Amino acid sequence: MLVPFQELPEEARIWIYQANRSFTADELIELEQELTQFLTQWAAHGASLKAGFEIKYKRFIIIGLDQEVTIASGCSIDAQVHFIQSLEKKYQVDLLDKMNVSFKQGEFVAYKPLIDFKKLVKNKSVSANTIVFNNLVNTKVEYVNDWEVPLKDSWHQRFL
Repeated sequence: MLVPFQELPEEARIWIYQANRSFTADELIELEQELTQFLTQWAAHGASLKAGFEIKYKRFIIIGLDQEVTIASGCSIDAQVHFIQSLEKKYQVDLLDKMNVSFKQGEFVAYKPLIDFKKLVKNKSVSANTIVFNNLVNTKVEYVNDWEVPLKDSWHQRFL
């Protein structure tokens, strides 16, 4: 059951998929339609899942699930991963590679392999105040409060 992302409770489970490039305007329209279709029929053991999504900065797909209604099963999570893999193929993007870092450079969102990001920190091209995206958040409240944070306040701080 698809619901507006804003209506999901603070405790909703969150999955964040970052793309290695921005989606085009046409791709965003298609992507919203595909996410709507997938989440409308997404289920766990035959029970409809109350879920919503949003797309941020033309490159992050955020899926939220109200687990108070129905908890995601292994099969439903597998279905989500297979859906994301199909998007990777269709749009020729990486969405599942967790060894990359996205961060803000002004209004631009940069995307770098972790090893290159470490070098940027070392040579002071990014600072402790650089805004990074913490894609490890698990709940909507964490997403709202702790997704876009200064490097010094994130798990990335270990590179300082």
